[in-house]
Amino acid sequence: MPLLLILFIIVPIAEIALFIQAGELIGLWWTLASVVVTALIGTTLVRKQGLNAWLRAQSAMQENRMPLEEVFTGICLLLSGALLLTPGFLTDAIGLSLLIPQFRMIMGLAFWKRFKERPNFQMHAGNFNQQNPYEQKKPDDIIDGDFEIIDPEENPSPATLKKIQPKKPSSE
Repeated sequence: MPLLLILFIIVPIAEIALFIQAGELIGLWWTLASVVVTALIGTTLVRKQGLNAWLRAQSAMQENRMPLEEVFTGICLLLSGALLLTPGFLTDAIGLSLLIPQFRMIMGLAFWKRFKERPNFQMHAGNFNQQNPYEQKKPDDIIDGDFEIIDPEENPSPATLKKIQPKKPSSE
């Protein structure tokens, strides 16, 4: 049986059992309030950490290095946000654990180790500086100058006068 199918069967059953236990322990309204509060707190944390991960990824790309850690962080935060918005205590616990940077680091190292051990795993990284149309200009590439708009009719240059002078009719 596929893992995803098992998760879609086991997780809702576990969530229902936890809802029943929490309802008996703290009451219906406190149970519902805790689900709403964890969703609000979780989405706020996901938004903040997601923006930080985005800024770190941009910084990594400007430093010409692949933002592998930042991409993995973004995937974890996306999954965390989905789990925190899903009602339930089990999904909230997993979603909140994905917001802890140390937990993500341990998980990322485990995934990296597993992918490197695969026989068909290959990773290629090119030099981002070669023929990069988005490369930022260096300060010494900046040319500073002033300009003045000159109306050719008021102050024509010799080249402009040649263009303006009417052509002599050809004698055929």
